Amino acid sequence: MMTDDDKRLLRIAYEEAKAGFDEGGCPIGSVLARGGQVVAQGRNQRVQKGDPIAHGEMDALRKAGRQKTYRDTVLYTSLSPCMMCSGTIVQFGIPRVVIGDTQNFGGNEDFLRAKGVEVVIADDPDCMALMDRFIREKPELWAEDIAE
Repeated sequence: MMTDDDKRLLRIAYEEAKAGFDEGGCPIGSVLARGGQVVAQGRNQRVQKGDPIAHGEMDALRKAGRQKTYRDTVLYTSLSPCMMCSGTIVQFGIPRVVIGDTQNFGGNEDFLRAKGVEVVIADDPDCMALMDRFIREKPELWAEDIAE
């Protein structure tokens, strides 16, 4: 179930993804929130920083810095998290993840659910359209991002 906060915060994740796309990178954005407030937001920076693990979720978590706990947070991501990011979600004990797009990339939702994470799939048309455009326009960069 998507709340008004979920819609607002997922939109921020989308805007991060769009900024990454506009910079020539992979359009994946993320927001870490607590009580409906942004703790940190980030985007995939693999191309911009030459950092292979600078995924959108990792960028947001890195920007959040040390947190006493993550058990009261929600992670918003424009695209379904990869296994590295899913493992980090589980490792940090983030209890809820809201995903904008599982059509262009997915598969770890069942893993997250099996580990007790509440997974909300938004099927956001803007998130899906942006990633679809990226995959069509830069298939080689997409293949690199998902390690194919």
